[in-house]
Amino acid sequence: MAGGDRFDSLRQNRSALFFATMKRTLTVALLLIASAGLAQQNGSDDDFLNRLYKVHTFPSVAISPDGKRVAWAEKKHGITIASLDGSNRRQLTHGDEEWMAWSPDSHSLAYLAGPAKRRQLFVRKGNQPAVQITRVRGFLAEPRWSPDGRSVGVLLIENAERAAGPLVAMSRDVGVIEERFAEQRIAIVDVATKQLRIVTPPDLYVYHFDWSPDSKQIAAMAAPGSGDNNYWIAQLHVVDVVASTIKPVYKPSLQIANPRWSPDGRSIAFIEGLMSDEGSTGGDLFLVERDGSHLRNLTPEIHASVTSFEWSGSDEITLSEDVAGESALARLHVADGKLESLWRGAEAITERGVIGMSMAKDGRTSAVIRSSFSRAPEVWAGPIGAWKPLTHANASVPVTWGEAKSIHWKSDGFDVQGWLLAPGKVEAGRRYPIVVSIHGGPASASVARWPAEQAALLSTKGYFVFFPNPRGSYGQGETFTRANVKDFGGGDLRDVLTGLDELSKDPRIDTTRAGISGWSYGGYMTMWTVTQTQRFKAAVAGAGIVNWQSYYGENDIDQWMIPYFGASVYDDPVVYAKSSPITFIKDVKTPTLVLVGERDGECPAPQSFEFWHALKALGVETTLVVYADEGHSIQKPEHKRDIARRLVQWFDKHL
Repeated sequence: MAGGDRFDSLRQNRSALFFATMKRTLTVALLLIASAGLAQQNGSDDDFLNRLYKVHTFPSVAISPDGKRVAWAEKKHGITIASLDGSNRRQLTHGDEEWMAWSPDSHSLAYLAGPAKRRQLFVRKGNQPAVQITRVRGFLAEPRWSPDGRSVGVLLIENAERAAGPLVAMSRDVGVIEERFAEQRIAIVDVATKQLRIVTPPDLYVYHFDWSPDSKQIAAMAAPGSGDNNYWIAQLHVVDVVASTIKPVYKPSLQIANPRWSPDGRSIAFIEGLMSDEGSTGGDLFLVERDGSHLRNLTPEIHASVTSFEWSGSDEITLSEDVAGESALARLHVADGKLESLWRGAEAITERGVIGMSMAKDGRTSAVIRSSFSRAPEVWAGPIGAWKPLTHANASVPVTWGEAKSIHWKSDGFDVQGWLLAPGKVEAGRRYPIVVSIHGGPASASVARWPAEQAALLSTKGYFVFFPNPRGSYGQGETFTRANVKDFGGGDLRDVLTGLDELSKDPRIDTTRAGISGWSYGGYMTMWTVTQTQRFKAAVAGAGIVNWQSYYGENDIDQWMIPYFGASVYDDPVVYAKSSPITFIKDVKTPTLVLVGERDGECPAPQSFEFWHALKALGVETTLVVYADEGHSIQKPEHKRDIARRLVQWFDKHL
């Protein structure tokens, strides 16, 4: 319901509701975006958003194994290399590249460059010009050097028609509908000869992989069939590189991510837990022998979610964690299970979108992308917790929103946490409206990072914004993450409402003027909430789900639902119906703005049409906006701006 990055397929089982409703109303909704919707907005809002969208962002960072150099990718500005202290800076590319990997000897950098569907692998050794290593047609991702330094492994989708993943706009369903799979496979490229060899079979989709220390094997997380849909049933496999054979060694009870081979080559570590989206990783850290035996949970009962990790010694693993909405780093001693805290902060330290860092071979020197509610993203490097900035791209970006504070409260015996962002200016004696913003997922979390445009604009214009992390979220351990299984909209909504009760004690906040919003799972929770309570005076539901029963047959990633609902909708329709907003739709009184991408495969547009149609028939004030050619993740700047402006205008009108 929130994240991921996989491939193309023509989908079956689209609801007839989509076609019937789209025929009548889609043209009007799309025209809305192209004409009046963009023309009638407030000029000051436009100025604010223009400044916000000029913020430089950094998708990834990589430190060399010897800890002497750092490479980073800047969105739309390419890849840069510098020494650890920031000197000797060189610009390698000027595009939208983001995948990089240092060679084991730290002398060469492999990276992918070019448009998404035509990216090729390049290697730059020392100060020599970069050499193009591949000439393939398809989608390349995740380059990783073999430990012997002779080869680079990559993920390859041959002849891909679009960028990988369920977040992007899906292909349109027309003509005869059939499932077609474009499998992602591991390809190994010999750097000296430029020869490419695919080592995994054509009927298996590989999500992530890691080399064994002797370069003879690869640990791969893979599943047959649809790459978009089958992440949730992927198993751990071992690939024989020479023979190009693969065998499964471990079938998880839940989802797994980030396989990493131990330095002695005897074991494979990975994260396992309840995950609603590929790319949004969290759970416990596990270790299994390379033949699949002797499984161990290395982090049982921790009150945190492991988001990424790297081996930092023969018996040491450095963990990146979400701890109650904050980022943290810890060192685990595998033999005795001792966990040593290294650093924790009310900010986001990220590498490729998750809490984490790139670490040198010494296990102490690292590079991160740091941001917080008050500090825009920049690249930092140095000893863990003592990083120094390498970039100052956002030094002049003004902060016009207010202070953020971590809020803690009790709900049904759980310790629950969230973030409260104050208005940019708070006057003594005045009470301000509040908007509750629920994150996607649900296996995700709102952490202390640079705020999204909607929240920043709301705060700047005089709203408190509340980001709760209800049960089902990361940051409090696996028991908390699994606490909404078969209970969507139950305990998690109680957590949100008890959090709002806690905030009602703040004399600055007028909770009688409360709004609610969210996207994906947050969109579902918005739709659900207005069927359960009239406490909110306005709502904005983005890419939501109104009917779990019809959704099951409409979306492209139904496998994620089984761990949450316990069975398919065909085997247990009751558990789906009890959490569906459509079941209680006649109780809605709240004015609701509904937003969705036209070609969303995760939370398809028919769900938004169904909700909007019901509200319209019941006489509830509502507006539906469909964004042309957009998927689950809205990409076009004009559409992002439109969403932020509409959201603020909706709350301005009703709060």
